[in-house]
Amino acid sequence: MHELSIVTYVIKRVEKLAVEHKLTRIESVTLEFGEVSGIVPEYLVDCWDWYAKKTPTIQGSKLRYEIIPAITWCNNCKKTYPTVQYGKTCPYCGSGETWLQQGNEMNIKQIEAC
Repeated sequence: MHELSIVTYVIKRVEKLAVEHKLTRIESVTLEFGEVSGIVPEYLVDCWDWYAKKTPTIQGSKLRYEIIPAITWCNNCKKTYPTVQYGKTCPYCGSGETWLQQGNEMNIKQIEAC
């Protein structure tokens, strides 16, 4: 379960930002992560709820998330297509000369504070 290590990193990063900006309470944090990142949203939220209880600035905050669709680029026909639906083989030309353009990343998108 790498969700706990992700949550640990994010909370420590948010705590650091809170100190830098003199924030006393974080209301919510919005993460965005790729459709094929391997992150299980329900596990992420459970880990957040557990870890946030231990962190005064973040205690009671809400974790929100947005999923970035996985898009693959075909080097052969120069088109993009939805990765999850078609995998590594381009649905337009049948080429396997493809690479993941987006959908594996994870970012802190927004922090709502008071």
